[in-house]
Amino acid sequence: MNTTSTARLIAGLALLIAVSGCARGLGGGDYSRRDARQAYRVQYGAVVATRPVKIEGEYTNLGTLGGGTVGYSLGRVIGDGDGSRVAGAVGGVAGAVAGREVEKVATTEAGLEITLDMDRGDSLVIVQSSDVGFRAGERVRVLFGGRNEARVLKVL
Repeated sequence: MNTTSTARLIAGLALLIAVSGCARGLGGGDYSRRDARQAYRVQYGAVVATRPVKIEGEYTNLGTLGGGTVGYSLGRVIGDGDGSRVAGAVGGVAGAVAGREVEKVATTEAGLEITLDMDRGDSLVIVQSSDVGFRAGERVRVLFGGRNEARVLKVL
């Protein structure tokens, strides 16, 4: 393996590893940069029940491109001349498919479906990351954002 191939392989692997850190946090206490300095409507209520759920991972171009880069680099190492180019192309396609699936698995997380009775009389169900546990009867506050988003937090 020559220096260029090694550098490409390392860059591709670093890109795939970075994918696992790119998922937006889905917990009640996770805020993105665009969430900062935004106004939220607050309502109070009580937890009726919770149940564990799985929040599916997502696909972005990062996993596909990273996998394609790694696959292409590995494929180019095989053979010489035209054979190397064909192996690189096949490896790139296979790597792109694999990278996409790796990203989906890396961004999948445990979630919690929280059923709430709100003080204003209605009921809500909100799904978020299971980073914080809730129990039936516990008082909570629900923050409603401008993008039809809501998060459940313990009452301070």
